[in-house]
Amino acid sequence: MEYKISGDILQTVDMVLKAGDKVYCEAGALAWMSDNVKMETKAKGGIMKSLGRALTGESFFLVDYYVDEGDGLVSFAAEYPGKTIPFDLKAEESVIAQKDAFLVAENSVKMEVFLQKKLGAGIFGGEGFILQKFTGPGKAFASVGGEILSLDLEQGQRIKVNPGFVAAFQPQVGFDIQRIKGITNMLFGGEGLFLATLTGPGKVWLQTMPISHLAAKIREFIPSARQGQSRGGGRGLTLGPGGLGFKI
Repeated sequence: MEYKISGDILQTVDMVLKAGDKVYCEAGALAWMSDNVKMETKAKGGIMKSLGRALTGESFFLVDYYVDEGDGLVSFAAEYPGKTIPFDLKAEESVIAQKDAFLVAENSVKMEVFLQKKLGAGIFGGEGFILQKFTGPGKAFASVGGEILSLDLEQGQRIKVNPGFVAAFQPQVGFDIQRIKGITNMLFGGEGLFLATLTGPGKVWLQTMPISHLAAKIREFIPSARQGQSRGGGRGLTLGPGGLGFKI
């Protein structure tokens, strides 16, 4: 299966499928496809695994894409600005990602729910107890917010990260949550009460704009119903028949 990641901050994963190739994605991830590509929607893995996917924020149903003959083009797009991380996994090799990260994967890749083992990491780890785990062989693609920074941690090497900025990590990387030291730092540092501690060896992927941060910033600029009434007096101009139908 050939692929190319196109674009800068609104990326697509463009794949060329040949007979025998099959990929799957969550419902709604398709951007476009050639006429000979076939799709099949189903609850992949049965009811229980489908419920597990729903807990991670993914759709209950997954969609398979394949061709019977010739080459077929199919492209997938993320739901928000950011980058796409390609994982080329060997047999039994795994990577753990934040929930909602899954975009598309080859049919040979197993996607399952991963639960944080430590209570503190689960409650304060930015994405809760529930993460996603991808296991090879095959290629899998994850969507993250903003830019990507990848780090290769050596044995015992540690890095402290705002929990929401952790996009993915290899299973051998230790992941724990520690409280920020100093009452002044906790109250006025603006970073919350906890930081994630990642301990090597292994690779981690960090994102520069967690979707939760982006949503919070956008929310600041959305006027409430009360603000709208105070500014406009609760009255507006509505264009009549033949108009655009906007209320100003």
